[in-house]
Amino acid sequence: MIDSLISVLALIVTLGVLVTVHEFGHFWVARRLGVKVLKFSIGFGRPLWQRRGRDGTDYVIATLPLGGYVKMLDGREGEVPPDQAHQAFDRQPIVSRIAIVLAGPLGNFLFAILAYSLMFMIGVPGTTPLLDDPTPNSLAAAGGFRKGDRVEAVEGKPTPTLSAVMLELVDRAMSGEVIEIKVIDAEDRARTRSLDLRDSTDLSDAAQMFSQVGLMPLRPVLPAVIGQLARGGAAERAGLQPGDRIVRADGQIVTDWQHWRDIIERHPDLPFSIRIERDGLEQTVELVPDARENERGVRTGFIGAIADVPDDIARSLRVVVQYGPLDAVGAAMGKTWDMSLLTLRMLGRMLVGRASLDNLSGPLTIAQYAGQAASAGFIAFLSLLALVSISLGVLNLLPVPVLDGGHLLYYLIELLKGSPLSEAVQNVGQRVGMIVLLFLMGLALFNDFNRLLG
Repeated sequence: MIDSLISVLALIVTLGVLVTVHEFGHFWVARRLGVKVLKFSIGFGRPLWQRRGRDGTDYVIATLPLGGYVKMLDGREGEVPPDQAHQAFDRQPIVSRIAIVLAGPLGNFLFAILAYSLMFMIGVPGTTPLLDDPTPNSLAAAGGFRKGDRVEAVEGKPTPTLSAVMLELVDRAMSGEVIEIKVIDAEDRARTRSLDLRDSTDLSDAAQMFSQVGLMPLRPVLPAVIGQLARGGAAERAGLQPGDRIVRADGQIVTDWQHWRDIIERHPDLPFSIRIERDGLEQTVELVPDARENERGVRTGFIGAIADVPDDIARSLRVVVQYGPLDAVGAAMGKTWDMSLLTLRMLGRMLVGRASLDNLSGPLTIAQYAGQAASAGFIAFLSLLALVSISLGVLNLLPVPVLDGGHLLYYLIELLKGSPLSEAVQNVGQRVGMIVLLFLMGLALFNDFNRLLG
């Protein structure tokens, strides 16, 4: 219940902030160019709060926080008083109209740059990109990867953290080429490994990309001691607590956390007894792991618990990426550019069937991620805000009528032909655009429900 409440609140904050940023971009540029703004609304539907400013604009916060709009004086939507004709949007030069439409997505990109800049100045925690033995007979095994390899760069792009390695692989894995990866091996020697993707046709799921190519993050030998529990998970339901040491399970002496995890995975929805040590005393606990499918479609067990990581091991795996103010801004601009291109490429791959449509997410998934990020701390939540802001910016620039990109397409055609498209053509475009948008929203919600039910 608490997790759901956090997710809902985090979603409202996420969309509220980013929609405000987007619409304020339109609003600010319109006002600067002399266009009269009639309404600035965050959300759709019945107003929860509204007031009229001294400028004559109605400022509104509405019931449904899934978007917003800026309504400008426009002769196409009603009669314009002659003394206000110069303030109407449709009477502005085409360059001004383009600037007003572009300002929304640009506001999202600027917000992402500011968010990433702040993150890099504070310091972004991550995991050292150390690799374990690759999966046998995998692309990584064929490419020569070895246990103890520390990834330095993917195709020349520095990768200081494990998440940076994953992002680069997602970005490049659909290229159908040989990817060169620079590593420092266990003997501290520089090596070049490779991933040959020329004959790979099944790398379509971004979430599973790392394991699909056979790369495995280094799993240090950890004691079989419970660290944290997921609320409502199988471990919590069985009465396990942080600090419990797993002594025996399924008739075996448990040697370490990986051994314990292997036993759990072999028992999806299957009850078994475990022996734990708590406060120096041993006791027996009955455990029934929950079930899920792994990337190969095999049912495995999980209990919603992570290991207690000793401080010395945690320090050896932790890395913090931090820059001074100027370098932070430069890194933030690069990060925003890279994530924008990645979003575009992923959309393109989904369009041609080279990436799974399951990657498309809707508000329920965003709420889940927002809740997790909010619980993880300020940096994680700021990172999510930046990523969603970039996605909003990119999506709004797609040449789909009803989106900002569709309006830009109309204006570019107007520039080329010297006159605007007929109202009939624009209306047809609007209807087609609405159908496309509703289809994408429906698919995103379908994926959301599949994830929740799965």
